[in-house]
This record gives sequence, structure tokens and C-alpha cells, in this order.
Amino acid sequence: KRLYKVGACDWSIGARQGIHAFEVAKEIGLDGVQVSFGAPGGEFDLREPKVRQQYAEASTKTGVEIASLAMGVLNSIPFSSDPRTVDWVSECIDVMAAMGQRIVLLAFFGKGDIKGNRDLQDEVIRRLKQLAPKAEEKRVVLGVESTLNVDDHLRILDGVGSSSVKVYYDVANMHYAGYDIFTELKRLGRERICQIHMKEYDHLLGQGPIDFPKIRDVLGEIGYYDWLIIEAATVKGRTVVDCYRDNQKYLRSLFPTAKTA
Repeated sequence: KRLYKVGACDWSIGARQGIHAFEVAKEIGLDGVQVSFGAPGGEFDLREPKVRQQYAEASTKTGVEIASLAMGVLNSIPFSSDPRTVDWVSECIDVMAAMGQRIVLLAFFGKGDIKGNRDLQDEVIRRLKQLAPKAEEKRVVLGVESTLNVDDHLRILDGVGSSSVKVYYDVANMHYAGYDIFTELKRLGRERICQIHMKEYDHLLGQGPIDFPKIRDVLGEIGYYDWLIIEAATVKGRTVVDCYRDNQKYLRSLFPTAKTA
């Protein structure tokens, strides 16, 4: 059986780079958490072996897995221009190998946005080519999440030319940018998508404009059976825990998972 797992970003459940994310995720009923990897020196800096041990113990205690890592810090300290970020991503590759993790999201929003700027995109290609051999050696994947369309994403992936650099696809970001998300998913295909954010703005999943049943059909068509990571998808007047309980139940009603809806 090909089963999906349902997780959430630690920042979306109010626990950015915090060990309590596992307890919140357990309360919601999630299978896993996408864990933040930030700049050096934070309270829960995964560069530190003792912190990694804390995360491993919290995961074991709650039964909540680590679905992937994410470098949201790159939204304020851009990967395309700040020289520190290459070292940070390199450090993250080592951390993933030490933790048995496979994927890290590299964020390109806010100050890190590269849409419409070929010079910055070319610099991203150069930097990813520099990091790709190490990622390949450690058998991990660097996932580009951005506001770029499928052509620009493919240009970056082809420019780097590594199986360790893929797209981290966010259905809401792409939908609200005006792209045909179903065509994009098919063009990228399973081999070039590392993981997916199931997301809505100001709606719970299934209650906004995004057609999640059709997303399910397309993911089945391309052969994506992996983590579905919930981001955003909250509404005013309800707690995050309540919203995410409904969100994960909705996804389980559409996608085959080990748990029931």
C-alpha cells in the first residue's frame, strides 16, 4: 500500500524551532513535524549534538516523526546574496546526515525573493552547484521553495544538474501567484518534487479556492506518495490546534494514510 503521512510546519503550529512542537503535533493528531533550522546560536540549534538528542527523545516520546527540516531564516538573510548562508546550508547538510533526515526546505521569500531577477537566480544556481556534491555524498536533498513558476524552477534545477536539488512545492503559493498548479505538478514530476506544503490562506483546507481532490488525483498520477505538510490554513476565532485537527482530518479523508480521518 502506498500511504501518505500528514505533518505540519513547526512555525505554523506556534512552535518555530521549539522542542514543544512535538507535543502540539501529538495533540493535533499529526504524524510529523517540519523542524526549523536557523542561524547559529539559537536555543534549539540543531548544530549542537545535545539539541539533536533532545529532538530525538521528544520524537520517540510522542511518536511524532521529523518529516524534514526548513531554513525559513533565508527569507530575512537571503541565500542569493549573503555569504554566510552557504556555510549554514552546508552545516545543515551535516546535521541532516547526523539526524537521519533527507530533506531541507530552502526558502526564497521576503528579502530572499528571486522572482524576476535572473542575476540572483544565476547566483543561486552557482551556490547550489557548490553545495550539491556534499548533498549527494550525504544523500540529502535541498528543496527550493519560491514564487518562481515551473519554467524558472526547472531552469534552476537544470542549471545545477544534481539529483540532490529539487523543488519544495507549495500549492497555495503557486495557486495565488496565478500558476496552473496541476500542470506545474505534472511538468515537475515525482523526481523533481521533494516534498509538498498543503496550504490555504484564511481558510481551512478544503474550504478555500484550492481544489485538493484534484491535487490528490494529480499526485497519484505522478506517483507522489510521501509527506503532506500543512502550512497556514487557520481562521479567525479558532485556535491553531482546533484548525489543524480539522486540516489533518480533511487530508486523511482524501489521501490514504495509516491513521483514519
